[in-house]
Formats: sequence, structure tokens, C-alpha cells
Amino acid sequence: MSITSDQASRLHQLRQPTFAELYLPKLVTVWREGYGLADFRADVFAGLTVAIVALPLSMAIAIASGVTPDRGLYTAVAGGFIVSLLGGSRFQIGGPAGAFIVLVAATAERHGVDGVILATMMAGLFLIGAGLLRVGTYIKFIPYPVTVGFTAGIAVIIFASQLRDLSGITLAGKEPSEFVPKLAALAGALHTVNPSAVVVALVSIAIIAALRVWRPSWPGILIAVVFAAVICAVFSLPVETIGSRFGGIPRELPSPVLPAFSLEKARAVLPDAIAFALLAAIESLLSAVVADGMTGRRHRSNCELVAQGAANIGSALFGGICVTGLIARTATNIRAGARGPLAGMLHSVFLLLFMLIAAPLASYIPLAALAAVLVVVAWTMAEKHEFATLVRSSWGDAVVLLATFLLTIFRDLTEGILVGFALGAVLFIHRMAEMTGIEERTPLMVADRPDDGNGDRVPYDSALAVDQDVLVYRITGAFFFGASSAIGSVLDGVADRRKAFVVDFAAVPFLDSTAANVLGRVAAKAHRQGIRLFITGASPMVRRALLTHGVTPPRARYRTSLERAIADIKGRAADGPTAS
Repeated sequence: MSITSDQASRLHQLRQPTFAELYLPKLVTVWREGYGLADFRADVFAGLTVAIVALPLSMAIAIASGVTPDRGLYTAVAGGFIVSLLGGSRFQIGGPAGAFIVLVAATAERHGVDGVILATMMAGLFLIGAGLLRVGTYIKFIPYPVTVGFTAGIAVIIFASQLRDLSGITLAGKEPSEFVPKLAALAGALHTVNPSAVVVALVSIAIIAALRVWRPSWPGILIAVVFAAVICAVFSLPVETIGSRFGGIPRELPSPVLPAFSLEKARAVLPDAIAFALLAAIESLLSAVVADGMTGRRHRSNCELVAQGAANIGSALFGGICVTGLIARTATNIRAGARGPLAGMLHSVFLLLFMLIAAPLASYIPLAALAAVLVVVAWTMAEKHEFATLVRSSWGDAVVLLATFLLTIFRDLTEGILVGFALGAVLFIHRMAEMTGIEERTPLMVADRPDDGNGDRVPYDSALAVDQDVLVYRITGAFFFGASSAIGSVLDGVADRRKAFVVDFAAVPFLDSTAANVLGRVAAKAHRQGIRLFITGASPMVRRALLTHGVTPPRARYRTSLERAIADIKGRAADGPTAS
């Protein structure tokens, strides 16, 4: 079968889904598909596994965000439960995220904890509105270099924010929130470094790193934190703990209360609420995409935004902070064998039980150990390989990446995203103008032509059109971040039950890093399923971009023409997948 992107779009639009179908929670979908005792046992185990990981992380993120550790737990319990209850992703885990540390800390410094809670509730309302207006589809248009840039920038800021607790430095005044003044203040107080705190932090990092290598299934973060707490208590090490700074954490979930509201306060926190909503939408949908890639399922982005909005409102009612989908914990949930959203709901229930039972023990946790946990989180979320790949791929992607990265660190996260997106759009226009000038034979917009007399049409192959084992997909025109989401969805779905899959790039003059990354995910999925993927007609520039982003043998085989690829497929019809 041979289809174009326009034909595929029309096929997908033959029947418009109803409102109820678009916003039906995945929990109901899973229940309708059939949910048995074996599924429940798997979800119980997955929920417990994720809760063990989330327990120290939730407290560490809250402390780094400038609020008390109990608010991180309230966020994971209330917000995480609602995300899984109402969400459009089968495996999404919600809770406080490291990416929000920068925004929440700045908001808490300017407006206090009450301002953070009000901004969180307002962000929830914005997210619900965005989901109902179906804005979730357009959030996917954010260029890949922008996503990698602000994620790496946040990782650097998180690391810098933990230097004080990592080293046990004592500051004469309040720690500055800006990046450069913070480093200057810490450098000026190096003489106050606490060797015990440094040792606790280094040992905690070593334990987490070692367990990830030798026992990846073990809860390394929890083991490191518990070990550090025991050592500090037994040897009475002079390090700051949750108990000494915050007086411990409560043993109960507070009653829901509306945040303090006034028009003046709402206007003051409005920019922060918008930033919360924007980042929550981006992070949650990225997490859902990662879950889709790991499982082969498909999330509903607008339903997910509505769930994220309700979760932020629920978190604010219980005194929590911002909620979003979490890539690391969602991946842990999937690897632990989760079958559906009940695993995420149980993860919140288990966290609540931990808080009710073990709250007094949390007082002994050293802040240096929690800082070590966040350093590991920052190292993981920095996406170092993707950063290096984009810097090497082209000067344009490198400019967008570095601009977003540096603005996020030295200016503001929202400013970094907006400037990065604008630069990405300008870069795309520049590339289109450039390609129009140099690619004579491949115009960006193909004009109508007569059906005869061109000499470039091949005879219609009816046998190929009805072949149930081979699918040919032709992409026409520029393949860039604006079209990558739609085309990626089609590519991801149409090849599921084929033995061979051909993507023809003969009429593609240009593709950007976002599109190349999408095709890289498609190639990885096809390879896992034993489907042979062929790329045909790619120009040297297009092929170089695809290779840079992981579309390499044996995941994909490159051929000069569609006819050559079809001949190779038919010649090896009886063989398993082989390299090019």
C-alpha cells in the first residue's frame, strides 16, 4: 500500500471522535478492555516500586523549591492520584518535578508559600482550559532543541541549588536565587564547608550510582537515603537534617482548604501561574510520549492536560506545589510491570501510608543525602547525549539549543522557551528559503502537473497496493517540527502489523532535528518489533541528519530508490530482519 501524508490525514479524519471519547480517562478504557486479578497484582507491585522511589524525591524536590518537605509529599499523594485517575495516559505518574524547582523557588521568594499555592491552582485552571480547547496538540510543535536546551539548563540550576547542602556551607545571609550571585556567595563561604556533609553526600551519590550499575532493580535512592540517615544517627555526625531544619513532617494529610485569594494577589502571581502551566503541559506530554514509545500505546494529549489541571487544583487544595507527569517515575512504573492507571493511584496510596507510619523517622534524614539525590536527578535529566548530538548536527540547531540553555540559566525559564521557539521558527524560514534556492528539482510546494508527458511516473503496482506485509509511505515537502507530530503518529501506527516498512524521502528537501528524532523513535520501535524499515531517496543532507539521530543500521536500511527497496524486500521475504 502506498499513501501520502494528506491521504493518511484524511483517513484519520473520516470519523471525528466525540467529546466523551476524547476525554474519557484511561482508567475506564483499561477497565473496559478487561482487568483481572493478575493485572491488579502487577499494578500493586508497580505502585509500591514507584512509591519507594518517589518518597525521598518528593521531599528533596520540595526542599529545593523553597518549601517544607511535607508539601512535596502532599503533591505526590493528592496530585499523583488525580493524574492517574483522570489522565489520558495509561502509565503516567504525577508528582512534584525537578524541572519546577527553579520556578517554584522564585515564586516562593517573591510571593511566599501562599503565592505558590495560589499560582498552582491558577495553573490548574489554565491547564484544564488548554485541554478543553485542544491546545495539547500544538504543544507538540515545540522544537526538539528547545526541549533539550531548557531541560539541560534546569539541570544546571538544580545542581547549583544543591551545592550549599552538599557541602554543608553556612551563609551569613539568605542564599541568592540568581545563578551567578549564588555561585559568588557560595564561593565566598567556602571556609565554612562541613566535611561530614561532604562525605555523606559523596557516599550517597556513590551508593546510587553503584546500585544503578550492579543492582538496577533495587531502589537505590531510598537505600542511599536510609543508609545516610542511619550512619548520621549512629555516629552523631554534625550534619543538618530534616528534623533540625524543619522539625520533621506531619503524620497526616491536611484537610483541603482553598488558598488565600485576592485580585491583587492573583494579578501578582499570574505570570508564575502561566509559567507553571506551560512547563507542566510540556513535561507531562513529553513523559506521555516516552511512555508511548516504551509500550507501543497511545496517549490522548488533551485529556492528559485536563487531568494535569485537576491534579494541580487538587494539590493546591491540600497545600501542595505544582504537579506534572514525571518521565523517570513513569519509566520506573512501566519497567515494574504496570498494567494501567491503577498503579499510579496505588503509588499515591502507598506514599500516604509511608507518611502516616514512618513520618517520625524522616526527621533523621540528612539534607546532604537529599541534595545528593537531586544531583543524581540533575545528571540524569541533563540529556547529555542529545545535547552533544544537537551541537554537532547543524549550526542552526546549535544556536537554538545554546540560546535556550543559556537563557534558562542566566535569565528565566519562560524567556528561554519563548526565545528558543522564536529562533526555531526563524531558522526554519531561513532553511526553507535556502532550500528553495538550491534544490531546483525538489520545490517546497509541488504545483499541479498533467498525468502524462512528464516521463517521471512509474506504472501503478496493484500488487504492492494490496500487499498486507509491506507498507510504503511517501513524505512530500519539508519534514519539520510543525509536521513531525502528525506524521510521527501516522508512521507509528500504520506499520504495527507489517513485516516491512518503506519511508520514501525522495520528495523531502529538508528535515529538522525534531523530525529526525521522531523518525528515530519510529525506527527503534520497528526494530524492537522485528519490522524491517527501509529509507529510500534520502538526499545526503537528509540522510546525514537521520544518521545523527539514531536512524542507523540495523534499525533502518538505506536504498537509493523505492524500487530497489521493494526488490530487496521481495527477495528476502522468507528471511528474518537483516542489516543493510
